Amino acid sequence: MTATVTAAGAVAIAATATATATATATGTDTAELLVEAVRAGRTAEVVSLLDGMTDTERRACFPELKALRQELRTERWSAESRRAHPALHAAGAACQTGAAAVANWLAAVDLRWSQASPAVLLHVLGDRDAGWLADVVARLAQRPATSNVPYELMAGLVRLSGCPVPTTEAYVQGWLLHIGGGWQRGGTLCDRLRRDPHLAEMVAALFRTEGVGARLGWLSGDGPDGWTSALAELTAEGALDRRTMVDACVARLLRGGAPTELRVFLRLLQALSLTLDEERRRTADWTALASDAVPAVASHAQSVLGSLALAGELPPRHLAEVSEAVLFRTEKKLVRAQLVLLGKVLARDGATATVLLPAAAQAFGHEDSDVQDRALKLVERHLGKVTAPEVREELAQAAEQLVPALRSRAVRTLGAAPADARPVAHEEVLPAVPERVRLAPAPATAVEVAEEVSALLASGGDVSGFERALDGLVRHAHRDREALLEALEPVVARRWWAEREQRPGHPSDDFFARRHELFDAARALDLLLATLYGKVRTDTLHRVVRDGVPNSGCVHNSLARPFEARVWEVAHRLRTDPLPFLLATPTWGTGLLEPGELVDRLDAYRRAGVRVAAVDFGQALLRVCRGDRTAAVAAAERAAALGTGEGERLSRLLTGERTAPVTTRRTADARILVELGEVPELGAEEFPAALRLLGRPASPSVDRWYCSHWSDAIRQHWLALLPERPELVAARLLRDVSQVAVDDQRGAAAAVLPHLADADGEAGESVHLCVAYGLGARHAEDRLAAVDALLMLAARGRLEPDRLGADLGQLVRRGAVKPARLADAMRTAAATGARATVWAVLRQVLPVLLADLATGGATTPSARGLGELLTVAAECAERTGAQGKLPHLSGVADRRGTSRLVTQARRLREALATAPAAA
Repeated sequence: MTATVTAAGAVAIAATATATATATATGTDTAELLVEAVRAGRTAEVVSLLDGMTDTERRACFPELKALRQELRTERWSAESRRAHPALHAAGAACQTGAAAVANWLAAVDLRWSQASPAVLLHVLGDRDAGWLADVVARLAQRPATSNVPYELMAGLVRLSGCPVPTTEAYVQGWLLHIGGGWQRGGTLCDRLRRDPHLAEMVAALFRTEGVGARLGWLSGDGPDGWTSALAELTAEGALDRRTMVDACVARLLRGGAPTELRVFLRLLQALSLTLDEERRRTADWTALASDAVPAVASHAQSVLGSLALAGELPPRHLAEVSEAVLFRTEKKLVRAQLVLLGKVLARDGATATVLLPAAAQAFGHEDSDVQDRALKLVERHLGKVTAPEVREELAQAAEQLVPALRSRAVRTLGAAPADARPVAHEEVLPAVPERVRLAPAPATAVEVAEEVSALLASGGDVSGFERALDGLVRHAHRDREALLEALEPVVARRWWAEREQRPGHPSDDFFARRHELFDAARALDLLLATLYGKVRTDTLHRVVRDGVPNSGCVHNSLARPFEARVWEVAHRLRTDPLPFLLATPTWGTGLLEPGELVDRLDAYRRAGVRVAAVDFGQALLRVCRGDRTAAVAAAERAAALGTGEGERLSRLLTGERTAPVTTRRTADARILVELGEVPELGAEEFPAALRLLGRPASPSVDRWYCSHWSDAIRQHWLALLPERPELVAARLLRDVSQVAVDDQRGAAAAVLPHLADADGEAGESVHLCVAYGLGARHAEDRLAAVDALLMLAARGRLEPDRLGADLGQLVRRGAVKPARLADAMRTAAATGARATVWAVLRQVLPVLLADLATGGATTPSARGLGELLTVAAECAERTGAQGKLPHLSGVADRRGTSRLVTQARRLREALATAPAAA
């Protein structure tokens, strides 16, 4: 074999070189010795045995190695498996002749975490044909980077075969980690790159490989030994072609991507320090980047074009085209910088006004009135340099896009036509109320059940998907347990608890017995599957059902325990007394259950003599629809006629009155929370203990906050506990939702806001407070979820703008919600066409903040960003025709100066004093 191992590896192999001779002397079959050495994990002995075999002998050993792999696969975490896998990895690769088969073996998932070293693999494969080795490395390099094929193995095969270096994602990322690992190889990054024989090919591949930029950013930073500095230095030395590097950087930026991905390539381009001639040759590229690239890249392109323009290297017509594109962007920083650039060019050369001023007038239609004001001032300042009547007429027509206050000024300065005095009625645009989605029937076959369970375990799902899968498992376990188990076999084979020998000290029964909390739907399904396959003992199930799930002590306890108790009860019945179907499976996707459907199920239970599961029936009672009184009364009569205790309970519930808990506001640091009093009808002894928790008082400011309920996905299942009473759930989630605004957390329960708005019950104090916190969230995606909830509540007629506005005013005063974030959310809502809704909310928010400003001056917490809020309010007032006075507004509008706060206060006051000219 070709000598490709390290010195240490060669010594280890030589130390056991007598194994083959011993086998020959004793007459023992070499294949048996090989399998025995593999099983014992003696890799050096395995390599020595393989060295003494012919290709035919190796192929004859493979079936036994394959059988051993299958055996170890079922005990992946056992000590024997971990010991044998490195030797098995090397032996299996050496005993196959097909390049595809060897590549599959080397990259196999079950062998991935306990592989043979690259040196050993190169040794056992090194005597193969060069073309064969090239085929193997090509197949390995084509695999996803997540396959974790060692770079040292692929690079060694390239070296042995003499093939061209592959430039796939897996190979390039492996090369990055290898070269960047200075802590292992010493020297500077630049030194290691200089020594690389494939430097040019690999650097070129960096610009073509997705995800490389982000990896370069954290791999070695941006210091003297960073990638950008090293590549710039090598380019200056001539080791890398300068024009190729510049072209590659620009092309990569033009291709676009995530800001973190592009930031490194932008730094590299800046480190290359382009000359004026190099910048001028790429004018078209800078134009494209300034128009469409992410803000950081666009800003750089804008600065390059600005330098060219001020140096006289950019024709005015080209600058006008660039300006029209940049002024169309939403980023105010870029727009303002472009207006400043136009002002500088116009000041230097007044002859360009005929071309540049119409371009600047494009900003008259910008969504931000401050930008409009800047553009109007620029046009007014240089208007005297324009003599062509058609250009002046073009500017006057463009002024029709200005907000009313600026348009009035443009009438005087630009000769624009006055606004039409006839008011145009505003038409509020709200999203269509989604129709209820009925749950599809339970899967008809066991195979369908297995497919749905597999999908839920892999990627999660909503309430509908989980409830259908749960009911399907129950139905088919009752109908044909063996067929269900057979269908679920491929699903179960991938679950951690399905192996015969578990990780030391963590058998599945002990795990479920000690951790009763089912943090999400996947954990719940795992419990049910483990129960079906006998991995959870019956006495464990009985004990949890009898004693109940332990109290978590947190504010979520009364929501989590009902969900968990029902799943544990279903698991217990799967083992001891299978149910034909579940009573609490909802009719609609929100969790609501039609009363007539529940009566039908109880009747079927009665006729079949089925013993009702207490928690499942209690959950059905909590889900049953009581809003339609006609349907409820009719179902109550039918339920009473069943003559069963469950029928009587359902009848009393449907005809009884619903009581609302007493709510009390509590403050905790910057937060406003809601405390719930007792709900007697939910705390009745007829309900199981876990469900009675929903009727007990809840105090988010007192209950333990920190807990293990970290999964956002479980919250939609909590909402489905009480689909007609979202207030009882919202109060218990209020502190969670507040984290997106107060603690700047990302996604902490914000995803639940649209579900709250879509619930079937009335939205009260807690729901409105949840939406208020969401509108002040730190992250844009969380604010967007709150905007969706706001618009949905308005569309359903359940939004109370005065309540929401008052809540927002108090939260801004306390510092829980920042005005700038709230302004962004309200601007987004207004842009959908819901301007009357937004104004109805802001007219309650602004007086509180303006009053604080009047008494506390510009240093109050609510002052920063208040100008943005006034801008949104003025826009909505202008478009909707809102009239009247806003308390404390004049005090701000009468101040001196032209700050955004004062300017927008004047704009809003003027809008409220006049009828709208346009909608």
